[in-house]
Amino acid sequence: MITYLYWAVILALVALCLYGGIRLGGFGKAVILAAIVLLTGWVAYYFHYQQIFVKRLGGIMHITVPAGQRHLGATWKEENLWIENFDPQTNECIFFEYSKGNLLQGRVVIDNCNPLLGESSVTTPAQDQ
Repeated sequence: MITYLYWAVILALVALCLYGGIRLGGFGKAVILAAIVLLTGWVAYYFHYQQIFVKRLGGIMHITVPAGQRHLGATWKEENLWIENFDPQTNECIFFEYSKGNLLQGRVVIDNCNPLLGESSVTTPAQDQ
């Protein structure tokens, strides 16, 4: 909901710029100002507000699981979202970090990880006897 409200405010500011330009006779300058407002709103949302809205205010964020992988979990670590997927073809658990603007994406790969089997390959001392 907050995401829609944010974009409604940005679009209202763009419309206000265009309306003001028509009323004052400087439509060319109004179009440039409206484009600057729209670009600034998009950059601010993508690089700063998106994850804040989702984490703190119930915003909307869409993430697609890569083909062939299975989603296991997601968690927030400070302001960044970590997604855990399992790739059955390579037997790897893959953690992806989604930071603000997706500029600094971390990736952690755990080899020989198979959480979907439900069995552990580690034996306890009682099982060895």
